[in-house]
Amino acid sequence: MQNSLQKKTRFRWVVMLLIFLTYMIAGADRANISVVIPYFQKEFELSNTDIGAMASLFYIGYAIIQIPAGFIYSKFGTRKIFTFSMIVTSAATLFIGTASSALQLKIGRILLGVAEGPLPVGIISTINRWFPGKEKGTATGIYMSAIKFAPAIVPPLCAYIIYAFGWREVFYIFAIPGFIFALFWLWLVKDNPEESPHCSKEEIDYIKSENPSTIDEKIKGNKKKYSMKWVDKIIRTKKVDFLDTNRKVFLSWNIWGCTLGYFFMVGIVYAIMTWIPTYLVNVKKYSIMEMGFVASSPWIGAMLGNLIGGWISDNIFNKRRKPLMIVTAASTIFSMYALLYAPNDPMFLSIVLLITGILLNLGYSAFLAYPMGITSKEKLPLAASIVNTGGSLGGAFAPFVVGLILDSFNWNMVFMFLSVSSLMTFILLFTIIEPMEKTKLAIEKDDHEIATS
Repeated sequence: MQNSLQKKTRFRWVVMLLIFLTYMIAGADRANISVVIPYFQKEFELSNTDIGAMASLFYIGYAIIQIPAGFIYSKFGTRKIFTFSMIVTSAATLFIGTASSALQLKIGRILLGVAEGPLPVGIISTINRWFPGKEKGTATGIYMSAIKFAPAIVPPLCAYIIYAFGWREVFYIFAIPGFIFALFWLWLVKDNPEESPHCSKEEIDYIKSENPSTIDEKIKGNKKKYSMKWVDKIIRTKKVDFLDTNRKVFLSWNIWGCTLGYFFMVGIVYAIMTWIPTYLVNVKKYSIMEMGFVASSPWIGAMLGNLIGGWISDNIFNKRRKPLMIVTAASTIFSMYALLYAPNDPMFLSIVLLITGILLNLGYSAFLAYPMGITSKEKLPLAASIVNTGGSLGGAFAPFVVGLILDSFNWNMVFMFLSVSSLMTFILLFTIIEPMEKTKLAIEKDDHEIATS
């Protein structure tokens, strides 16, 4: 037993590191424009509505490609498609830096959205194949924290590049890492752990098994003192069969309810990503360096929220996704409203935004982990692409609406709009169930009957 444990590799965590780094790079490529907005807005004489539309173009392209990407991944696997997507993402970033008109900026943004769109579906599929069920929430939390880590480092980094060189150099420099890590992905990450020379048989068996090791049994035994009965009543836990056909996936209200909830939550996140730097410069009158410092705060909180939320989902709520989804929606209603009265001092505002980021992201990654508990591995890419399409459309919708609001009203109305968006998610979450797969329960029941006979 001891020798077997010593032989068991942990290469899945190398895969997780590459997921984090590649998605962080992709997140930086989409987030850098928010810091550059005040500079090319002046150069190209763009209104707030124009800026909102430009931000939305990325997510329109991103949404268009989601479901086709799900079908492509299901048919051809993830490795080569994912690599190609990363290369084109970096090429589109480079193109934006060369733009000489507003039209070229818009073309570059929609190309970036189409190029980057397949990445999340590929990552979710990779997590589903490379991690056992009891680690998927944690893995998804790490993955989602990558997209939040990027905006945490982007504002100060962009501020320095703009100060030292200019706004175009932001895109030139940000394009380089994507080309490099696309090659790392092609080299190291196989479609399945069985195909990897770096993954031992013991690790493959561990990934495929839903039965925890002896050490994990002790942890599981400790968890039994936490009763989940009251939680299951609130979140409507039900035994279900996996959705194993395209028809079942498309007709599932649970998938569509999750999708609509994700629509509003992603809208909030990307409205903040797009507009907070402009808010800090134009409304709070912060310098470029103060803006860089404060604008990173919600994303540091977001990264912490994703990591903490993923761990709690797996280890406290035993793979239940809805509890933290509900907590996030409820707390965000009030945190968006609290920003109406946020202090003007950079340090205090940073703390408010940090807390907002944590609360907004405790259950954020659970929206994408949710389909893992209700679909078969073969149909997960399709289900994930539907949910991510909803999120992408939300990312297109909210920043554009914020631009319209700012041209007609003020920031108070913006924060009220975001608060109402979170309220809509909160309501939608109570219309979907928390899935508990029938087959697994039947197996456990049979094993118990055999043991007692």
